[in-house]
Amino acid sequence: QVQLVESGGGLVQPGGSLRLSCTASGLTLNYHVIGWFRRAPGKEIEEVSCISGGDTTKYYAISVAGRSTISRDNAKSTVYLQIDNLKPEDTGTYYCAVVGDFPNVRTTSAMCRSFVAPSGTWGRGTQVTISS
Repeated sequence: QVQLVESGGGLVQPGGSLRLSCTASGLTLNYHVIGWFRRAPGKEIEEVSCISGGDTTKYYAISVAGRSTISRDNAKSTVYLQIDNLKPEDTGTYYCAVVGDFPNVRTTSAMCRSFVAPSGTWGRGTQVTISS
């Protein structure tokens, strides 16, 4: 059974940094595109960043581009998302998900932007609150 568990959220002041973790079990991480998504209060869930197998391709939504880094540690079956210069609009619940298989005929960015989560995809997530 595939399971992804998010952690690392918290209350941070604007301008601070956080590193979120997504630890996977039941799959070989490097054979999949893994994505981070978030749901802001009162809004639909949106993509934040995705990483392909082999770390060959990384995609960042414009909202976090330039101040975030997605990475993975296959030995720990974990994908990380670091966001720097956090803003109040980064507040929300962050989730990770298996976006697709790797390699894939589709690009990582296309898969990330068009990802429609099957029923039961989202776990508990990790809460990020940016406030002074």
